[in-house]
Amino acid sequence: MMNVSTDQPEEELSRIFKALSTPARLRILAAIGETEACVCHLEALLDLRQAYISQQLMELREAGLLETRREGRYIYYRLTKPKLLAIFSQFSTAFGIVEDFQAQFNAKPIPQCCCPHCVESLKTSSLGA
Repeated sequence: MMNVSTDQPEEELSRIFKALSTPARLRILAAIGETEACVCHLEALLDLRQAYISQQLMELREAGLLETRREGRYIYYRLTKPKLLAIFSQFSTAFGIVEDFQAQFNAKPIPQCCCPHCVESLKTSSLGA
């Protein structure tokens, strides 16, 4: 849940843009997408160390861009404002960077991930094969 701020609108936007200023944080938000993801899923997908991902997730949570849900020993992260993904794509397209910013992160489930969501999805897909 995003904190209600007494900051001026430009200060609030500046704080949010600062949280988005790290490439790894943009990759994490794109990887989470419109669903949710745990740290082990992000680690497998992004090929980043768990400690680094956790640090970036903390920054994104403090900025009010992510919220969490616990399921057993797993904590799942999701965007508080999924509309951000469309904004990323618009910026990316407008500046000729890439046509679909999030497309590179659509590989779900991930065989290297041990979270219950990936394990169950992989079991189901292998049974249907």
